[in-house]
Amino acid sequence: MMEIFSPSGRLHMPGQRRWLPSAIPGHRPFLIGLWVLGFALVFLWQRGSVVGGGPRIFSWAAPPRPLPKLRPLAFNLTDFGGVGDGVTLNTEAFERAVAFISKLRKKGGGQLNVQAGVWLTAPFNLTSHMTLFLAEGAVILGIQDESYWPLMPPLRSYGHGREQKGPRYGSLIHGQNLKDVVITGHNGTIDGQGKSWWTKFRKKLLKHTRGPLVQIMWSRDIVISNITLQNSPFWTLHPYDCKNVTITNVTILAPVSGAPNTDGINPDSCRDMVIENCYISVGDDGVAIKSGWDQYGIAYGQPSMNILIRNLVVRSVVSAGVSIGSEMSGGVSNVSVENVHIWESRRGVRIKTAPGRGGYVRGISYRNITFDNVRVGIVIKTDYNEHPDEGFDPKATPTLKNISFTGIHGQEVRVPVRIQGSEEIPVKDITFQDMSVGISYKKKHIFQCSFVQGRVIGSVFPAPCENLDKYDERGQLVMRSISQNNTDIDYDF
Repeated sequence: MMEIFSPSGRLHMPGQRRWLPSAIPGHRPFLIGLWVLGFALVFLWQRGSVVGGGPRIFSWAAPPRPLPKLRPLAFNLTDFGGVGDGVTLNTEAFERAVAFISKLRKKGGGQLNVQAGVWLTAPFNLTSHMTLFLAEGAVILGIQDESYWPLMPPLRSYGHGREQKGPRYGSLIHGQNLKDVVITGHNGTIDGQGKSWWTKFRKKLLKHTRGPLVQIMWSRDIVISNITLQNSPFWTLHPYDCKNVTITNVTILAPVSGAPNTDGINPDSCRDMVIENCYISVGDDGVAIKSGWDQYGIAYGQPSMNILIRNLVVRSVVSAGVSIGSEMSGGVSNVSVENVHIWESRRGVRIKTAPGRGGYVRGISYRNITFDNVRVGIVIKTDYNEHPDEGFDPKATPTLKNISFTGIHGQEVRVPVRIQGSEEIPVKDITFQDMSVGISYKKKHIFQCSFVQGRVIGSVFPAPCENLDKYDERGQLVMRSISQNNTDIDYDF
């Protein structure tokens, strides 16, 4: 017997009993006639299946997948008055459900099932010890009218809204100071209906910074898995100052053009985090690790660290597959990016910063990265001069060091490497090993360097810049560079 809990009690759904005929006629003519009739019915059914408009004698629909019970108590959104018709506003139903689950902490929390259907809603908050489960065919649909989206104070590490000074719009699904939260499902969808936001942003009709699709702040023990996130108004998934976060088997989608700033996943001042087994195709960076903006990020002082990114497929036509920065003023360290395929993108992997950022980027490892039709494969840029206000300190220069690239391969890459250090922000202790990238532009200056110190180990193609020391496969020094401050950056191609 299967039990489903509701706020009002327990429902029992007994299984159907089987029925067997007590006797089957034994006359041969009857059996032959029954066989002929069955053959004819099967023929007509097959014919109706092949010819789209033809008759269908039988119609079998696959039963819905049973919803797993991941908490001691589970509820359906319909138990709280939800209507999944794509028209009814379900904000109050979500709020009633979350309020009810918030009282179940001592019982292990609760699970809210969002069944198949389209559930229109304004932004709502989650609670601790909660699982939000999106069934197959379930769509949580964000309302387009921005008057329903609450305004929130600027993030402390940014000082202002990222696009406008003053407050910012909240996210469609939001959480603060939470513990033990799971957003998962049978690949249900959270859709922000971002097109209206993108249009208003381009026409300068918005007075505040757009909100993310999902934002979890100052929280820990977060799991987001087996769902699709699409059409965010702004950044799609934004964990902010969180610990112990796992994002796995998530699909993130937005138009690759005309959807500004729809980054896929933006870990921001987060630590102890895994991002794995995801497909991301969006209108900005696929993944962008951040930690605050200029003097506000320096004062907030919370780095992003201990982050593992693996087994991703990423497409970013207008930006980069995996980025660090440019807002990295609290520091970024101990990041591993491995087994990532980046295709049809403007940049492959990128680190971007500027004078005034302060902070550091160090202990970064890229391993087994594949580029496919990428304009510039590896980018380090130190003049990304975008600041929150005039109060930044231009003497607050970031430190970039201990960055390695191993097993870098690909095809149809215009410029495999562009590392633009500067006299005030040199790039130090960088390593290339086992690199072979097929180029699409048969010209010199395709491995570009400026103010770089580091090494090449073994065979690297195309030929590395003169700024780097050369080592053989056994790690023995072959030639020491005397040109670390050489500048060979060409933005014309």
